[in-house]
Amino acid sequence: MDAEILPLTPERCAAFEDLFGKQGACYGCWCVHFRLPPGTRRINDREANKAFMKRRIEDGPPPGLLAFDNGRAVGWMQIGPRADVPEWNNKGRASAPLDVDPADVAAWAISCFFLRSPARGKGLTHLLVQAGVEFARQNGARIVEACPIRQSRDSRSIGLFVGSARVFEAAGFETVAERKAGRPLMRYALAANS
Repeated sequence: MDAEILPLTPERCAAFEDLFGKQGACYGCWCVHFRLPPGTRRINDREANKAFMKRRIEDGPPPGLLAFDNGRAVGWMQIGPRADVPEWNNKGRASAPLDVDPADVAAWAISCFFLRSPARGKGLTHLLVQAGVEFARQNGARIVEACPIRQSRDSRSIGLFVGSARVFEAAGFETVAERKAGRPLMRYALAANS
């Protein structure tokens, strides 16, 4: 797939909303799952989640990357400093930090993906991860981490919102821990690859 990948800035908010649709992707999440505490997520509906994410986009910096095909957003990857996704850092999660301070602005995370159904299975997540590594590098990241899934039954699996381990392996990420079977914490060290 040939796609243009751009940061999600306020002028691209309408494209993001179009990609996520009226339901807000993944049962109205609007990609706030790792941004909000569980109590807030329980009381929020999809409109509250959408409003939260819209404010986050407007406040900047870009919370992720959008992939465009023929001018239409077809994919999304949430990427940024770990501190921007506080729930991703909880000690009980497979994605919890191993040997980095989650407040370190140079420690980044790729935490979520969302692709239109017709765009799946065409290599788009590979392109997003490659662009994400470069985006992180340009914004001063020292490391980028992900906590993908090792296996899923098919490309429509809801579990793939965290990405596939083989995509990260192909991009040069290495496993640094596996606290939960099938969910490796993977890392790309930018300083070593600059």
